[in-house]
Amino acid sequence: MILVFGQSGQVATELGRHLPDALFLDGAACDLGTPTECIDAILQTRPRAVINTADYSNLNGAEQNESMAMRMNAEAPAAMARTCEELHIPLVHLSSDQVFDGKGTAPHLPSDPAHPLNVFGHSKLLGEQGIRASACVHAIVRTSWIFASHGDDFVKEMLQIGRTRTMVNVVSDQIAGPTPARDLAYALMAITEALVVDPTRTGTYHFAGTPDVSLSGFAKEIFRQAGQDIMVNEIPASLFPMRARLPLNCRLDCQSLRSFTLQRPDWRAGLTTVLQELDALRS
Repeated sequence: MILVFGQSGQVATELGRHLPDALFLDGAACDLGTPTECIDAILQTRPRAVINTADYSNLNGAEQNESMAMRMNAEAPAAMARTCEELHIPLVHLSSDQVFDGKGTAPHLPSDPAHPLNVFGHSKLLGEQGIRASACVHAIVRTSWIFASHGDDFVKEMLQIGRTRTMVNVVSDQIAGPTPARDLAYALMAITEALVVDPTRTGTYHFAGTPDVSLSGFAKEIFRQAGQDIMVNEIPASLFPMRARLPLNCRLDCQSLRSFTLQRPDWRAGLTTVLQELDALRS
């Protein structure tokens, strides 16, 4: 049995479609804000592997609630890792492109130095460091711009705007690889099974969609596929009000995942699927 922290989030929902025998814990069953609950959950279930998809993900909220972000994103994963090491089971942990400062234009390698610009990124980096310090068998998987047919994300935000407006301002100098939650879930499952068989694959990896695109370019493709005639006014991030300072270059070098026979998914195809699912839900 695999234990998954998270249940209703986008990636956990996708995992639930393909891991019927896994145990999924939502916030009510296990509060990441109380890291000892994570320890208890692992010790009580004694799974063959743990996947952590849960975190405090509100970037602006983390700026105001740093203590909660640190408990959920830093202390809880470290507690999970120490317990996994005690039981000699692997931990697969979902992390973020926000651990980088976004300088330059080259895709970030997993080995590149991390210098987060915001509280969320700092808390995720501390979580990574806690996992590594535990010496447990692990895979830290950084990703970017997750979207799905369920949950809140940029795709549905743009679709909602497209129903009420004819023009929208979107940042043009933030660049990343949008990542379909379904493909990310497949990757996490493959990595988990590989670690169970071969613990030497412990390490940090990147997984994101291709091709890399600006946020405004992402918006244009959303409107194009949805058939919405919306003008996208491209603006620099410096003109967009955000409490959390965000990195501009969020490109991730994902070549290390080839050892798992995983390739970057085309997010445009993933977007087509998501839009079809949303249409089906509305009909």
